[in-house]
Amino acid sequence: MHPDELSLVLASSSPRRHELLARFGIEFTTVTPAVDETRQAGESPIVHVQRVARDKASAAATTALQLPVLAADTSVVLGDEVLGKPTDLDDAERMLRLLRGRTHSVLTATAVQWGERRAGHLEVARVKFSSFSDELLGWYLATGECRDKAGAYAIQGRGALLVARVEGNVQAVVGLPLAHLPALFAAVGLRLAAHGDRLVIVAADAPPATAR
Repeated sequence: MHPDELSLVLASSSPRRHELLARFGIEFTTVTPAVDETRQAGESPIVHVQRVARDKASAAATTALQLPVLAADTSVVLGDEVLGKPTDLDDAERMLRLLRGRTHSVLTATAVQWGERRAGHLEVARVKFSSFSDELLGWYLATGECRDKAGAYAIQGRGALLVARVEGNVQAVVGLPLAHLPALFAAVGLRLAAHGDRLVIVAADAPPATAR
């Protein structure tokens, strides 16, 4: 372990975000903060997703013992309707029928907090669904993949079969735009440093890690 390495707190229960961070060898622990994610009256989808990400980071930071916190929230938006995780398979079918053959937006807000320092980023992608058949719809529902996914699909999984085109950063659709993490960490006084084949999080004024 690098002597100046800070362990990250990932304020998310998403296995996709967990997997993406784990690819880089970043040391982190996962917490699921108790945050009300209900969209408030008159709150636009963009404001909503940013607020929830900030609230997750803030809630996790209260028990993080001065460790940096990373939080994110993703919404699938069609018109002014926010399509969250389906309540059951009937709800998933309703969402997928709404999205079929149409273009929707995927908003992912990312928030980083370290002590009193905070930074955030919003990424927006546009996703066009194909006009898939009822047979394919039934097949996808039967896989169960839709159950815990915003908009009832996973673009990184079997749901890719339903997607005709993505405009923008596909990482926003997965749920964590990785390319913006270095700038977010820098905004709160941190940096990603190379340590052998891993990336580590250190204070910005810490000396560079020595590769092993």
